[in-house]
Amino acid sequence: MPLYRDQGVALRHYKLGEADRIVVFMTAGHGKVRAVAKGIRKTKSRFGSRLEPPTNVNLLFYEGRGELDIVSQAEAIDHFRPIRDDLDRMTDAMSMLEAVDHTAQERQPDARLYQMLVAALRTLADRERRSPLLVGAFYWKLLSMEGFGPVLDQCSTCGAAASVGAQLVAFDLTEGGALCRDCRRGRPVSPEALGLLTRILGGGLAGALQEPDSALTQEVAALAVHSMEQHLERRLRAAHALDRG
Repeated sequence: MPLYRDQGVALRHYKLGEADRIVVFMTAGHGKVRAVAKGIRKTKSRFGSRLEPPTNVNLLFYEGRGELDIVSQAEAIDHFRPIRDDLDRMTDAMSMLEAVDHTAQERQPDARLYQMLVAALRTLADRERRSPLLVGAFYWKLLSMEGFGPVLDQCSTCGAAASVGAQLVAFDLTEGGALCRDCRRGRPVSPEALGLLTRILGGGLAGALQEPDSALTQEVAALAVHSMEQHLERRLRAAHALDRG
């Protein structure tokens, strides 16, 4: 079986037999890869915790004949310890990993997606104060990367421009983005939320991540989850893990 090397973030894993696991990676050079880590569930496993999400790992794979490869070697690049030690941060990380898992294509290289995921995890780990917009901003960037960046400066149905008096009052990703009062459907949206979303997608991400938790950041984050779920046509379990009430 041919060998190949790559870097990858562990997205999730599940049991295989008595001692093995199948680990799903988002890799830099081979897209999403599913691979068997043999003996990983044994106490003396040579892999240890290096294949636990969301670790970023240098990997050596045996290429399998079917859908599954085999992990031969794994060397951690970053364990993201601050994420592992904080429940809220870990939930944010798992929310991003889940979205990538359902977006990335198996065996289809996507270095930009891998790099964006690693950058988001590093930001999550390094910031002293957890940003309420990090996951939402990641979803918006991911949607744009997938070709579903929303229209924000005019009605996505009739084309009426906000700059000439059209009031944009709703948002529906399946319609393309913001909607005027006459075309409205989907979720109500405030002008302030559209402005913050424009900053996120228009080069003002760093400043947007400094925004404190508020009704506005909650609106933009909730809209991001709703839009990502519309795109994927499924509920994101991790994104709702800390829902209150």
